[in-house]
Amino acid sequence: MSIPATIGDFSVLPVSIPPLPSFPRKVVHHLYVRRSTPKIPTETDARSLFVTNVPVDSTEAHLRSLVTSLVGSGRFESATFEDERKDANNPSPVAAAQPASAAILLRVHGRKRKREEEEEERDKETLARIPSAWTRPLRRSGGTAVVLLADEKSVEQVLKAIAKAHKTRKYPTWGLAGGSAGGKAPPVPPLGSAWLRAHNRLSYPDRAALQASVDAFSALFADREREAAEIAKRLRNEPDEDGFVTVTRGARAAPASQSEAEEARRKMLEKERKRKEELANFYRFQLRERRKEEQAELLKRFADDRKKLDAMRSKKGKFVPET
Repeated sequence: MSIPATIGDFSVLPVSIPPLPSFPRKVVHHLYVRRSTPKIPTETDARSLFVTNVPVDSTEAHLRSLVTSLVGSGRFESATFEDERKDANNPSPVAAAQPASAAILLRVHGRKRKREEEEEERDKETLARIPSAWTRPLRRSGGTAVVLLADEKSVEQVLKAIAKAHKTRKYPTWGLAGGSAGGKAPPVPPLGSAWLRAHNRLSYPDRAALQASVDAFSALFADREREAAEIAKRLRNEPDEDGFVTVTRGARAAPASQSEAEEARRKMLEKERKRKEELANFYRFQLRERRKEEQAELLKRFADDRKKLDAMRSKKGKFVPET
């Protein structure tokens, strides 16, 4: 069956996967490679390759051996898989070792730490992290990776080597350094039953080690909360560059509880209702005063008309017709 050398912008790289005890047949897997062109450009895009349809057992060691088999050693720098990029964008569990208000205060008003303090902070976060239950991750089927090479020239060489592999039909072997059967396997933990046995063992960590991680997490949480409380206390009496003082509740800068928020909302609605009533009463007072003025005007006009009528009646008795 003929394998196309390119599909759209992608170069097709066939790799030979050797037989395994669980599947004793040699198969060919296809990787799709192109230059990395992310939506948000970075300074390393020119020397990066975007690889999709990576095998589920992919590791950085596998991709390193693959690049080495194509263009030799010294060209591969690093590889980042799709799930690792998502984890980098999401906060780590250790990042939760602080209340939400503390995270905001420390990010905005926290002082710049010295290198020794940063190293000590990283050590605390490492102690607070619960050990993983897996010795090796599995990738999502059809997942992607970004391979960072030494320079832009290396990207050209890899793409040319992929085109050459189609002509010679000599495909690199997955999981073997140098891409040949005589190469050595990359230093990665094995899969299969050994991987599952290791997972079962790591799922029940030593009680003392687990307690140490929990204690370190609690201590880190308390330290960050105390530091945030000190910052909040300082901000209550320290005006900013515009002359304003940050208003905080007690030693916290956190939002009010739900009951307090409901009470504040009720007071605001009550205040608005009273304001509308006062406004309506004011309009009602104006209307009442206007009606009184109109009534007084009508009474005055009635009195004037009555006087005129009485004057006409008094003149009627003195009327003398002409002869």
